[in-house]
Amino acid sequence: MKKLLLLSAILLMTIPVTAEIRLPAVLGDNMVLQRESEASLWGWATPRKKVRIKTSWNKKRYRVRAGSDGKWFVKVKTIGAGGPYTITISDGKKTRLENILLGEVWICSGQSNMEMPVQGFLGQPCLHAAETMREARQYPDIRLFTVQRDSTDIPKDDCKGEWLLSDPKSVGAFSAVGYYFGRCLNQYLGVPIGLITTNWGGTNIEAWMSPESNAKLGVDEEYTKKNWDEYYLPCSVLYNGMVLPIANYTAKGFIWYQGESNRGNYKEYADMQAEMIRQWREVWGNDKMPFYITQIAPYRYSGAEKRRSALLVENQIKATTMVPNCAMASTTDVGTYSLIHEPDKLSVGERLAWLALARDYGIEGVPAEAPTYKSMEVKDGKAVISFNNLCEPNDQSDPRSFNWLDDQGQVVRSVKGFEIAGTDKKFHPAKARLLWSDNQVEVWSEDVKDPVAVRYCFNNYSETNLKTTLGQPVVPFRTDDWEIPAEEID
Repeated sequence: MKKLLLLSAILLMTIPVTAEIRLPAVLGDNMVLQRESEASLWGWATPRKKVRIKTSWNKKRYRVRAGSDGKWFVKVKTIGAGGPYTITISDGKKTRLENILLGEVWICSGQSNMEMPVQGFLGQPCLHAAETMREARQYPDIRLFTVQRDSTDIPKDDCKGEWLLSDPKSVGAFSAVGYYFGRCLNQYLGVPIGLITTNWGGTNIEAWMSPESNAKLGVDEEYTKKNWDEYYLPCSVLYNGMVLPIANYTAKGFIWYQGESNRGNYKEYADMQAEMIRQWREVWGNDKMPFYITQIAPYRYSGAEKRRSALLVENQIKATTMVPNCAMASTTDVGTYSLIHEPDKLSVGERLAWLALARDYGIEGVPAEAPTYKSMEVKDGKAVISFNNLCEPNDQSDPRSFNWLDDQGQVVRSVKGFEIAGTDKKFHPAKARLLWSDNQVEVWSEDVKDPVAVRYCFNNYSETNLKTTLGQPVVPFRTDDWEIPAEEID
């Protein structure tokens, strides 16, 4: 009998009467929750215990019972933008989250061009960095969360990181593209913005998708590895360690800057990008979430004249047509010959923001869509190219037209970046000029008497001066679908 009583006492000592709630890192002080939604909250508590949640913005109370593994999950109703608010969570001992805002939440992901912070990399600056950091405290409604790197074969339900206020240090260390995107949204919408960045430089898209998605696409990992250098990461390891831990967090949408590391298998990239978008939307529980892709910027790679990057961009564009609520921001003008990390992250972030502002928030007047190829006709031995996303000829009420001036304020006498070919399929550098009143470009070469195809910036790196009056660069294109010789690709 004494032994039984002693055993009972020991068991009682090992079972806590109350346990402090444990929350994932992404739920914390200073966070932004998606406004006017049912935002997810989750965590761990004493197994089988009731968890009580109270939200201060509407004084609502919620109850949910933890499972046998201690996990619990609940959705709470959020109201319009505002704050600061608090959330109290308890299964006996209270945990209180402070300084919470309700606003717009976006996930910012990709490789090093998304990772590159406002303060730049070693020896590789971002433009406007000092000014941006100096003004950081002028945006107290922007909150920042960076998922720490974690590559793992085992799916995880938590990560390392914390929500930070906008100040010189936090902004300097945060993704430049992500911050400029969020700042632009904040300036236009006037609501709090929560930015979660999960990125890893040099990574391939296969690492950001689950084993199921990679298997669905028939990815042969042993074959795939041969197309990469030492930066290659195995399939699904970033999905497990850096996507799943934040996938419960209710968000508006995604911005994505990746593709440089998939130039080796550009032919498969459209299918992979589309499948990744589909899967991320599925795991976030919302198949309508907007997803905005960044065109990989021009860079010399194995030779400026080679075409592998253009073929990857071609597949990025294709991916946007394969899934709904998807578009691409153009970077044709911001790339540099010798730096793969283009310094002008401000333009990139704002162009992504313009897409969101126009397509998701109904803001009129922003230059959302970059010009894309529409059609070609041949007149008197010259090719005349028409474009989408420009105003109709002589429409003075619509400012979407080509800029007469270049970046130095000089009149554009000759448009750069064009090639032209005849029936022999041999491309020659082309002359080009703007047809001002028609928003068209006329292209020709003395070496091509009867043109049948035109290409624009369809290589790794080209100098270009073709932009709209609001600064949007034309997306690279080709009018042909000819097979490109291997020696032109590598």
